[in-house]
Amino acid sequence: MSIFLVISLYATWASVYSFIKIALEFSPPVFLTAFRMLLASVFLLGYLAIAKRSSFKLSAKQCISFAVLGFFSIYLTNILESWGVQYLTSAKTSFIYSLSPFFAAIFSYIHFKEKMNARKWLGMGVGMLGMVPVLVTQSGAEELLNAFSFLSWPSLAVIGAALASVYGWVLLRLLVKDSAVSPLMANGASMLLGGLMALVHSFFTDSWNPIPVALHNVGSFLQIMLLITFVFNIICYNLYGVMLKRFTATFLSFMGLLSPIFASLHGWIFLGEPISWTIFLSTGVISLGLWIVYSAELKQGYILKSKTPKPVVEQ
Repeated sequence: MSIFLVISLYATWASVYSFIKIALEFSPPVFLTAFRMLLASVFLLGYLAIAKRSSFKLSAKQCISFAVLGFFSIYLTNILESWGVQYLTSAKTSFIYSLSPFFAAIFSYIHFKEKMNARKWLGMGVGMLGMVPVLVTQSGAEELLNAFSFLSWPSLAVIGAALASVYGWVLLRLLVKDSAVSPLMANGASMLLGGLMALVHSFFTDSWNPIPVALHNVGSFLQIMLLITFVFNIICYNLYGVMLKRFTATFLSFMGLLSPIFASLHGWIFLGEPISWTIFLSTGVISLGLWIVYSAELKQGYILKSKTPKPVVEQ
């Protein structure tokens, strides 16, 4: 699997923040999460029901794992993210997800016994240094929701989303690597369960009249949701699950540091958001940390090297 495919994945994934901001013009965050995840689960589980019914033969332990995965990776992650992105730019939301490698390193150490050596700590230190300028910069509605002197509640919500997301990906890696569960089944089941959790939450917190979307906006809402569901929930989620069989959660999270650059461009194109050169500069610093950690994991053998096929000699 080429590393360029990983870069292409994040280039596509980075646009989700812009499209979610558009969708939030029609729907509250919790209902948006519920509808998006349930719609995606119908596509994924429907496909498996037709193509591979044996995937539904699951043990009780696997079902419990799906529920935990659905809570962290789907329900908690997306509700916190959807609420926070209302007040942040697409680029800053994406940038805050750059905290993911730090959480991934901790969880990978706990679950997979991946060692943290001096080179990895150096890379993480460089990455943390690069995050400071963007985290302390606030603008617009975010300034009205300050939690501390340099952090707002929306920023903290997205940080929480990043933490829950990484823990969910670690759980997904455990499922697809150790339990012989396909990424399609793991994602489909967790989206169904996480979506149902969000739907119950929405029922008690959103205004249902008859649904939390104004009737004259239903058409526009459905169009943007179909786009988000197909591109991100079906293509990106499952491609990520496949990549977890080759790369570590730590490395894939570090590759996500490229997302803020793409998110800046998407925000400028789709929403007219100004491009933040601070994010470009900080991403450059964090990319140095990415390279340090990647080289350390390569030496430790956690990342498999591509095997170049031997040329066929014609007789």
